[in-house]
Amino acid sequence: MNSSFFSSRNAPAKATELHAKASPDFAATLAETQALLQRAATEFVPVTQASSLGAEDVVITHLINTLQLDISVFVLETGALHTETLALLERTQAHSHAPIHVLRPVQASVIQFVRDKGQDAMYQNMDLRKACCAIRKMEPLARALKGQRAWITGLRQEQSTARAEVPLLDESEVATKDLHKFNPLARWTWGDVWHYIATHQVDYNPLHDQFFPSIGCAPCTRAISLGEAFRAGRWWWEDEAAKECGLHVKTQASKPANL
Repeated sequence: MNSSFFSSRNAPAKATELHAKASPDFAATLAETQALLQRAATEFVPVTQASSLGAEDVVITHLINTLQLDISVFVLETGALHTETLALLERTQAHSHAPIHVLRPVQASVIQFVRDKGQDAMYQNMDLRKACCAIRKMEPLARALKGQRAWITGLRQEQSTARAEVPLLDESEVATKDLHKFNPLARWTWGDVWHYIATHQVDYNPLHDQFFPSIGCAPCTRAISLGEAFRAGRWWWEDEAAKECGLHVKTQASKPANL
C-alpha cells in the first residue's frame, strides 16, 4: 500500500507512459465497475459523483458519459485549487454530457477564517488545517449530497493503508444519513487507472505528469519523490496516519453490501 508509484522525479515521460499497465484481470474488473455504476444509476436515484478531477475521477466520469448514465457530477471548487485543476474543470464542463455542478465555500466564512487565522493557518496545526477543510470542503459537500440517495467516489484500496478495505458499496452512512457510497474503482490498480486513461485518451490533470499522484488544494499538495507513499504529497507536514480531510472518514465500520 505504501510503495512508490513513481519511477523518477526527472523522467520526461507522461504519466500514461509511466504507469499504464493493466492488471491480468482488468477486463473482469472493468465489467464489475460498469455493472456497479449501472446499478447505482437505476436503483439509487438520485445519485451523484464526487470528483476532485484526479486520475480516478476522470475515469469514472468518462464511464458515466460512455454508458450514458443518469448520474450527475459535482466538483468542490475550494478557492485554493491549482490552475491546472481549474483548467481541467472548464474542459470537463465543456465536453461532459453528464451535468457538472461546481460548489464553492461560503465566501464570508473563508474571509473570516483567513482574517482570524491567516492565509497559511493550515501549516500551524492539524486543528486549523481541518477547520480550513471544513469550510472549503465539508460544508460544500453537505450541500452537494443533500437530497441524494447515493454518491460515487474514486477511492481505491491501493491508495493507502487507511483505504485498504474500501468496499465497492459502503453502507456505513445508511443508518445516520440514508446515504449509500459507491467506490467502483476500489479494486483497480494505479496501472489499471492509467491503462484506461491511455486506451480511451481521457483528458487528465497535467500535474500527474509532474509526479502528483493525489491532487488537492494547491497549498496542501506537493509532488512526491522516489520511495514515497502514494498520498505522501498530501498534508506532508502532518503525521502519515492523518492523510484525510474528512470527506471519507467513517463514523463506524463500513460493511460490504451484497452485490
